[in-house]
Amino acid sequence: MNLQNRIERLQDELRALCQSQNRSFDEITLIAVTKTHPVELIETALKAGITHIGENKVQEAMRKLPMLISKNYSFHFIGHLQSNKINQLLSLKPALIHSIDSVYLAQKLHLALGRTNRMQDILIQINSSEEDSKSGMGFAEAEAAISEIACFSSLRIRGLMTIGKLDEPEISRPLFRKMKELFEHLRESNLPGVRMDYLSMGMSHDYKIALEEGANMVRIGSAIFGERTYGVHN
Repeated sequence: MNLQNRIERLQDELRALCQSQNRSFDEITLIAVTKTHPVELIETALKAGITHIGENKVQEAMRKLPMLISKNYSFHFIGHLQSNKINQLLSLKPALIHSIDSVYLAQKLHLALGRTNRMQDILIQINSSEEDSKSGMGFAEAEAAISEIACFSSLRIRGLMTIGKLDEPEISRPLFRKMKELFEHLRESNLPGVRMDYLSMGMSHDYKIALEEGANMVRIGSAIFGERTYGVHN
């Protein structure tokens, strides 16, 4: 099955899932996760109708994005952001940074943006599985931290992001459900400077469960591009 066929099949699955939940397919943002995949493959995906691409390493994005001929896409940064890479990331003008995991990182981003008089849309990353190997805030601290981050005038909080467990997908269902509850709580709280527009959760192995539990933004890599090609350089 070629890339265009995989994209079409995935979109059909997303439409069917939305229909089963009485949701509109138009409210779902599909992010094609392009990490480790070559520029030529990304170009093919863009020509096949992909409009959002995600990278999780600043250096890889710095290398690949300028090589793309097509500019008709939105770039999402979805990986752990080191504070010393903020300026490099901002040079790529990301549409959305998914991985703001602390007040400290938010402050660093705010200061960097202030030097260029820019605004940046962000998501707050929640460590829903409470795994030491993952970044993100805990549920207990999230609301207070989000209120503090909302005070940084250059940042626009647009929602939440989480990464489910990487084993059996059903294990992540209660975590995704808890994320949706936090999302709705924050939306109803009407915190100044906070908009809950996007709930980014679900990857190739668990996106169906994430959508069933309320995600409206999914990050899909291998289900589109196949297995990752580590070691490829462009």
